[in-house]
Amino acid sequence: MTNQKHTHPALVTLALAMGAFAIGTTEFAAMSLVPYFARDLHLTEPQAGHAISAYALGVFVGAPVIAVLAAKVGRRALLIGLMAMFALGNGLSAMAPSYPLLILFRFLSGLPHGAYFGVAALVAASMVPENRRAQAVAMVMSGLTVATVIGVPAANWLGQALGWRAGFAVVSVLALMTMVSVALFAPHQPPSEGASAARELGALRRPQVLLTLLTGAIGFGGLFAVYTYVASTMIEVTKVSEGLVPVVLAVFGVGMTVGNLFWAWAADRAQSRAAIGALLFSAFSLALFPFAAGNIWTLVPVILMVGFSGGLGTILQTRLMDVAGEAQALAAAAHHSAFNFANALGPWLGGLAISAGWGLTSTGWIGAGLSLGGLAVFLLTLVHHKRGVALQAVPACA
Repeated sequence: MTNQKHTHPALVTLALAMGAFAIGTTEFAAMSLVPYFARDLHLTEPQAGHAISAYALGVFVGAPVIAVLAAKVGRRALLIGLMAMFALGNGLSAMAPSYPLLILFRFLSGLPHGAYFGVAALVAASMVPENRRAQAVAMVMSGLTVATVIGVPAANWLGQALGWRAGFAVVSVLALMTMVSVALFAPHQPPSEGASAARELGALRRPQVLLTLLTGAIGFGGLFAVYTYVASTMIEVTKVSEGLVPVVLAVFGVGMTVGNLFWAWAADRAQSRAAIGALLFSAFSLALFPFAAGNIWTLVPVILMVGFSGGLGTILQTRLMDVAGEAQALAAAAHHSAFNFANALGPWLGGLAISAGWGLTSTGWIGAGLSLGGLAVFLLTLVHHKRGVALQAVPACA
């Protein structure tokens, strides 16, 4: 039994979205705080950037490991525990006295990231009718997208006004607030009967799960290929003042917030078509980037479009619920490992193109190629699914 019927879904969603807001703030704001802790800890900016990689590595490792190890833990208790770990990691980051310890604390901060989103998505989806699951997941994820519009600029301002440590400290406070909200409003959902680490690991034997994860790992890389270098492109190619960079990044966040809700609405009506549409729209938007980068008035709408395509994540998260069988937690959490793989793949390939002399705008072509690569994998996923359905139907027809 759960206390789900006594809990208003809107309050649950708000509590879960607060955690997403905290995670989104630290994930994206940390990039803007690099110059400040580089200076304070006497590092070069590339060295300081390793703290970003350490967080991403924590997400990549923590998502599947925690999902497997916590298979027998109730969802509300798990969410509270994950936020406690997240609060601790960011609190320690704010107090880190040295570079090696900052790297360690950023890694620890990343560990609960993917598992939190995975479990939060399952809780949100469980409280609404099946035809509204993607929209419920999108409302939780909207905490992350709103963070790119509000949380990141606020954390950056705090970093400038009070020092970079304040940027991490405020995230720790948000995590503590999330713990209280989840404890008050989230339903008690015990682990499903027969839950075990072995059953969760069974998700990795399902081709549909692996192909869906691969779609995100490749297809999402396109967005990150451009986003990572958009500030440098604006300064060196568009020739605008640095003061406009946060404004354009906020435009990206607005696009992502609106796109997240739109693609979720589309997925609840036609999931596969929505995924195909999002990947095609992403490829088109990213291909426009090289042509738009020379003028701020053409660049802004294209950045808005690139952000809008980010709603692909909600579609794939919902699809994983459909294809994971009983191994829901691992599949949902692994989605965020795939997302962070994309976060590494896109900037790496974009950096190779820039280093090869193709210019900063070449990231748009790299991004478009990755989006089309993700589309190719997704189409293969659909073909494999149809073949599986056809094979299952043969004995029934015999």
